[in-house]
Amino acid sequence: MSELHELSALDQGKAIRNGDLSPVELTRFYLDRIARLDAEIGAYVTVTAERALAQATALERDLPGGPLAGVPVPVKDLNLVKNVPIMFGSAAYQGFVAPMDDSVVERMSAAGTVMLGKTSTPEFGLPCYTETYLSPPARSPWDLTRSAGGSSGGAAAAVAAGLAPVAQGSDGAGSIRIPSSVCGLYGIKPTRGRISFAPIIPDLAGMSTNGPIARNVADAAALLDVMAHNSPGDLYLAPPHEGTFLEYATRQPGKLRIARYATPAVPEAELDPEVLAAYEESAKTLAALGHEVVDIDPPFGPELVPQFVTLWYAFACMHPVADDQIPRLRPLTAWLRERGFATPAPAFLQAQAALQLATRAALQVTDAYDAVLTPTVTLPPRPVGWFEEGDDPELTFERMKRFAAFPPIYNVSGQPAVNLPLYWTEDGLPIGVMLAGRIGGEGVLISLSAQIEAYKGGFWGDRRPDIW
Repeated sequence: MSELHELSALDQGKAIRNGDLSPVELTRFYLDRIARLDAEIGAYVTVTAERALAQATALERDLPGGPLAGVPVPVKDLNLVKNVPIMFGSAAYQGFVAPMDDSVVERMSAAGTVMLGKTSTPEFGLPCYTETYLSPPARSPWDLTRSAGGSSGGAAAAVAAGLAPVAQGSDGAGSIRIPSSVCGLYGIKPTRGRISFAPIIPDLAGMSTNGPIARNVADAAALLDVMAHNSPGDLYLAPPHEGTFLEYATRQPGKLRIARYATPAVPEAELDPEVLAAYEESAKTLAALGHEVVDIDPPFGPELVPQFVTLWYAFACMHPVADDQIPRLRPLTAWLRERGFATPAPAFLQAQAALQLATRAALQVTDAYDAVLTPTVTLPPRPVGWFEEGDDPELTFERMKRFAAFPPIYNVSGQPAVNLPLYWTEDGLPIGVMLAGRIGGEGVLISLSAQIEAYKGGFWGDRRPDIW
């Protein structure tokens, strides 16, 4: 048998079902790697070793059905796990212990996955990089001087460094796709309403969703099957789909009509030549597979950026912070909250209405295509500390907007979108590209992604980060 972290999550699950590998053995293997390597990576903010081993031991007595039973899957520190500390990336929440599980955590537990711990996330999930007052920065395993992105930076770093086979993440403005791009991974932001946020986290604007991060398409699809569910009181419901998402990973997509554009909506955001090269190479790959690739004008324009920013200011105020804990907030968070609390409710509602109106018009364009190709981010992976150079929150926020100019579009529209790890720079840095689909069209994206993966001989091929 290969080194255990070389196996895919599905192969690990198969080995467990066949009796060739035990959940305890696999859990101990990953806990050992975390203990040896995570100080360099910054993937975990909390490691729950005793809990994980207890879960694994129980699974040796009673293993549920399903392809991921016995497989370790860490949980992002924005999601509640009962009796486990949750800090939301903020020193203001140190010592807080979750009173219950999120429903998606219940789903993963019922499927027999083992929680190794909580992966690091920036404060309240607001930045697109993971640097906090709680733990070391989350770093891309491909270059430890580079950020792992955010807000699912710890989750992506863990998978790319072999500290977890797959991971649960969440995405409110690119928070799965951005770290997947800078860590060389496959990540899925599902359709709005595909995965419930019950019981506590509200889905008022419908921007955020849970989703999987993995090294390959099939692993991500299998975890999406586990995570997908609805709960009473959900404001959004995704259209139903046939069969399982994992089955889509084995289907040929047929000849598709794919739109593409590479003009960012954010004014003054510019594409690095390596990012443009990744985009062009991906379009050639799609054409080589027999798909029709069509250039289109961007469906969202720069006039909508201020409306999105208004929502982001308000989202910074969602987590209550006691008065005596406010000084423990990071400067960017404090700056965003100040603007959020100064935003009148009518302005928030008007911004949301403008974005919905724009979505109705945009979907009339994108629904004519099976998928839409864009860059994921505008620059190669950024150095740790780059976003906060100058100690000016306004400059930090402007850099965030320009770097992550493409992913938030599909949080606004609710469309599913994936990051494809198709390109590496001469320096060995990963640059992803993004495919978005129709509402409810995760299956098509998964089939197309699997076809591209097979054509490329696996996304990673023979590449491995040095720390692997």
